Amino acid sequence: MENIKVGIKDLNFTARRGMMIARLTDGREIVVPVSFFPDIKNLPVKERNHWMILDEQYFTFEHLTRVYSVLDLVNLA
Repeated sequence: MENIKVGIKDLNFTARRGMMIARLTDGREIVVPVSFFPDIKNLPVKERNHWMILDEQYFTFEHLTRVYSVLDLVNLA
């Protein structure tokens, strides 16, 4: 069976209060409470908009040193 690589297309913190929406490259959306990620929850709302996607598999923020992976999201869904 061929490996299918699912990546992160973008993140949204404004569509639903207290939630993070990750849109994946296969068209799925994963919606999780920001509280599942204490580092992100503690970021001021304006700083949450300064996210970066790395190699479609990881995401981080300008003001954080931690890097999260697509697996962190998929395992919560």
